[in-house]
Amino acid sequence: MIECVIMAVIAYLIGSINFSVIISKKVAGFDVREKGSGNAGSTNMLRSVGKKAAAVTLLCDILKGVVAIIISVLVGNIVKEANRELLLQVAGIAVVIGHTFPIFFGFKGGKGVATSLGILLMTNWQIGLICLVFAIVLIVLTRMVSLGSCAAAILFPVLTLFINNSYTILTEGKNGNTYFVYSVILAIIVLYNHRSNIQRLMNGTENRISFKK
Repeated sequence: MIECVIMAVIAYLIGSINFSVIISKKVAGFDVREKGSGNAGSTNMLRSVGKKAAAVTLLCDILKGVVAIIISVLVGNIVKEANRELLLQVAGIAVVIGHTFPIFFGFKGGKGVATSLGILLMTNWQIGLICLVFAIVLIVLTRMVSLGSCAAAILFPVLTLFINNSYTILTEGKNGNTYFVYSVILAIIVLYNHRSNIQRLMNGTENRISFKK
């Protein structure tokens, strides 16, 4: 179990590296959390800093999830008696918590969508791609990033109930249900981080992005 604790700490610290704050200060000379929605994520970077900065932030945030899962797999391969599924799940949850509450940036971070995408793709590339396409279609149709993000977060647990292949780690004899609780926890974190967006969606006042700028 000690390996899970160590993995949680490592993943949390990886998640705590907030690239939107670092990049916005470097490129624009201000903390992105002081502009726009106040969120340290790629959408606010797009609105407050620009496309290139937003794209770099998005890529880096996705990679945080990817790196955390890769490390968990390596640790699982080294520690033979470890529960490899649990290690992966601990890493995934911890890195998103780190992104949301970064110790290096006053515990005020982003909403965890990009990092969750990296986690999804590394947990099960098939589920990750389905959630990604689903989110993109909703975003294009509605021009609301939050709607696509929240819908994809909800879709993730549903898919674990039906998809039993393409998992990076899945012990013989187990199925996708092994990842159901994990997926629900990640979905709850993302939905909680979008609570203000959900309220605006219900009120019909949610912000929309423009594809023309």
